[in-house]
Amino acid sequence: MNTGKVIGINGNMATVEFTDNISLNEVAYIILGDSRLKAEVIRVNGKEASLQVFEMTGGIKVGDQVEFTGELLSVELGPGLLGQVYDGLQNPLPQLAEKCGFFLQRGVYMNAIPDSSWEFTPSVKKGDIVRPGYSVGTVPEGIFSHRIMVPFGFSDGEYSVKKIAAAGSYTAREEIAVVTDSSGNDHSLSMVFTWPIKRAVTRYEERLKPVEPMITKIRIIDTFLPVARGGTFCIPGPFGAGKTVIQQTTSRNADVDIVIIAACGERAGEVVETLIEFPELTDPRTGKSLMERTIIICNTSSMPVAAREASVYTAVTIAEYYRQMGLNVLLLADSTSRWAQAMREMSGRLEEIPGEEAFPAYLESVIANFYERAGLVRLFDGNTGSVTIGGTVSPAGGNFEEPVTQATLKVVGAFHGLSRERSDARKYPAIHPLESWSKYTGIIDSKKTTFARDLLFRGEEVNQMMKVVGEEGTSLDDYIVYQKSEFLDSVYLQQDSFDPVDGSAPIERQKYTFDLVFTILHGSFKLSTKQETRNYFNQLRQRFLDLNSAEWNSDSFKSIEESLRGKIDEKLKANE
Repeated sequence: MNTGKVIGINGNMATVEFTDNISLNEVAYIILGDSRLKAEVIRVNGKEASLQVFEMTGGIKVGDQVEFTGELLSVELGPGLLGQVYDGLQNPLPQLAEKCGFFLQRGVYMNAIPDSSWEFTPSVKKGDIVRPGYSVGTVPEGIFSHRIMVPFGFSDGEYSVKKIAAAGSYTAREEIAVVTDSSGNDHSLSMVFTWPIKRAVTRYEERLKPVEPMITKIRIIDTFLPVARGGTFCIPGPFGAGKTVIQQTTSRNADVDIVIIAACGERAGEVVETLIEFPELTDPRTGKSLMERTIIICNTSSMPVAAREASVYTAVTIAEYYRQMGLNVLLLADSTSRWAQAMREMSGRLEEIPGEEAFPAYLESVIANFYERAGLVRLFDGNTGSVTIGGTVSPAGGNFEEPVTQATLKVVGAFHGLSRERSDARKYPAIHPLESWSKYTGIIDSKKTTFARDLLFRGEEVNQMMKVVGEEGTSLDDYIVYQKSEFLDSVYLQQDSFDPVDGSAPIERQKYTFDLVFTILHGSFKLSTKQETRNYFNQLRQRFLDLNSAEWNSDSFKSIEESLRGKIDEKLKANE
């Protein structure tokens, strides 16, 4: 066994002297009495290595023994991941709590995947040729057919199936197949294998351009700021602006198969809220708990700093694994700012030259590498799978000019910036419609959305002008533009997440609603005074809000729609 000894300790970084060869990102254990504290090699300099320790380092002293495993920091992949709550190192937290009590102990690690039985159905036969990433059988996992694959870590080339288990019940770690490589060596396969978390999974045929929208049923996102399936987006915003509610709404309603939440350093209270509320959320697809197709990687700000980075990579590796099954996965990282702060802390201990605001100079490349692991791919069997990554950013004071936000904006495809001004005004979702943007194609004709956004810009200009000269100093035409922009904001951009109907707007309803709104935005009205204009748009707004809360195509909906159209026609000029 390759061993070393501690020659220095600085916070959660240990400096170790070693003799044999070691590699970057290799896992090591610091022996502290009866405990083994997990660590990762992050720098090698001659015969000295710097290790980031994933546990509290109190009690470690110079001379303590270190054991190197020869393995990279990895996660277990196999059936049984769905519905689990893990820490950043993929330890199942409920089982840890049962073993350790309320306060988790250092040096306690458990298998990520329980050794339970699964009903295996083979999809290959003896003599078939397979490659790494090919499926050899399936087991049912919730509503999905979980593929048992040839491990991704096998070397490239063809393998012949020498033995395959018959259909039946097997435990996760039982042998279910034996394959033979081109050199004649046999390899035993079970349902579980490991994969290094900092290495992207590339066992697919082709990487495709994300073009199809990922429907979230949030109107402002799907219509104006769309996210492509297999794309990337970020949600920066100040504390209390509604990031958590947007995440939960997106998780429940997004048109994806699996949701993975990576709580990488958020406050413990927010994480506890997620853990309590997620099992209570109803999955619209099945009517059961949303948790049945959700995985939570939980690493709070009170946990060791180094584990924040691990939690992000653990989450994206599991997401890539399910993508290999032809599933669409949504990964929500909350919040990447805490992850960046952990990198800044470690960079300082490594005495690296700091970049802007003391963040490491390589911050942009690390963030880019993470978001680049999203994508839409064509698998070997012709099916497609996707990983869509959305990261929240918590800039201090809501300052979007700080390094983490700017580094993120350079690599994502959509920017959903939350506004303190809008959240204070209780305009939710508090996504700023003028500052935010998207590079993806939405569900509505771009000419119409461009017209609507231009109207919002003009309405904001009139609003700023009225703050100076007052309403009486504004022309009637400008005032109508202002009222139209306020109408669009209140009835379409804002959405009540807690309303059973308005909380999720299907595509068909969004298209219908926007066409109706566009009739008003594009129309010319017979209005002679500002008082008449204000009263008229207030009446339109109230009837439209009633329409948003009515069940789609119900009698109530049709009655409100008829009343609303009558109100529009009442003042709409002909031939417009």
